[in-house]
Amino acid sequence: MYRVALPALLLAASFALGACSLNTGAISSGYNDLGDTASLTPQGSSGLGATGSIGHNARSASSAPAATQVAAYPADKAPKGSFEKAPRGALSDRDYSSTTLDPNRARDLINQYRAEHKLKPLKLNLALTDAAKAHARDLAKWDRISHYGSDGSNPWDRVKRTGYKPKLAAENVGTGQVSFNEVLRGWKESPGHNKNLLLGDAREMGLALVQDPKTEFKSFWTLVIGTPM
Repeated sequence: MYRVALPALLLAASFALGACSLNTGAISSGYNDLGDTASLTPQGSSGLGATGSIGHNARSASSAPAATQVAAYPADKAPKGSFEKAPRGALSDRDYSSTTLDPNRARDLINQYRAEHKLKPLKLNLALTDAAKAHARDLAKWDRISHYGSDGSNPWDRVKRTGYKPKLAAENVGTGQVSFNEVLRGWKESPGHNKNLLLGDAREMGLALVQDPKTEFKSFWTLVIGTPM
């Protein structure tokens, strides 16, 4: 399932993928109704897509004055409509000076929630953490929220790149939240995100936070949950 929720200009997204296919689900946001996703199979080509805000106008060297060299982003391979961007200044009144991530505390909060539903706890995994960090950095670089990387990768791709061999992989993303408590609360209140938090077959997790005050979203949170083969 891929779901984007946008309460009070804060964004979160969830993606759940098993070894064969992923379920479809509606995407909604506070800006507009973005439509539905299609299906995705890890072994084949991606059919996942959604309509929404489109585009990142990367500045290229050719647009600069003749004597100036400007580093250009690599080509953006994320499918059109598969990501959301924030309006200029949407979160400029929020204070992120104390925003931090304690992975152990975050794990404990997630496991406390899972225990309330009689589910096994998750262990922190370095490979899943690497996958989460890579995606959070990419989202911050392009200042957007998505389950697709700028190279066109999906969560399954990124987990496998770390050397992790997943039987199950799931991803929740949030942007604009000031604290982990805030992003976790939003995930719990959203059916798609909550489903990922309470995956009964999940055994491990990785979590990352990237902050960039120059971006509109300011904070980029990524949770990756998995079970190895």
